[in-house]
Amino acid sequence: MNAIVHDCVGALLVRGGRLLLGRRAPDRAWLPGAWGVFGGHIEAHESAEQALRRELREELGIAATRLRPDAILVGGDAGATWRLQLFVVEAWDGEPQLRQPQEHAQLAWCSLAEACERLAGAHPEFPAVLADALRDDDAG
Repeated sequence: MNAIVHDCVGALLVRGGRLLLGRRAPDRAWLPGAWGVFGGHIEAHESAEQALRRELREELGIAATRLRPDAILVGGDAGATWRLQLFVVEAWDGEPQLRQPQEHAQLAWCSLAEACERLAGAHPEFPAVLADALRDDDAG
């Protein structure tokens, strides 16, 4: 029996040494109230980059103008696996704001320490991925 694989994308939006995270709405069926990166599922007709651009428009009202692939994280169990393709969003048009309150209740620009704490349970590789994204921002 093959496990279901959920292919997803996530955005590492970095500005001024901080990362943008969203807190899921408390009534969500999956991970209610949990902090995470913005993004979502890749539709059958989309590339990962197309999916991320769509999700950022829908969730935050921004248009990514420059992004680059960063990491792929895999998790889950025997019944369902998720594969999260992360992109560092280096530039965008617009100011991020919550456009889907049924999805996210809050957004916050977080320091590396805050982001690592909020994403601690999501995946053990998140701290290194977040640190790399911020290091690249500092170099730019």
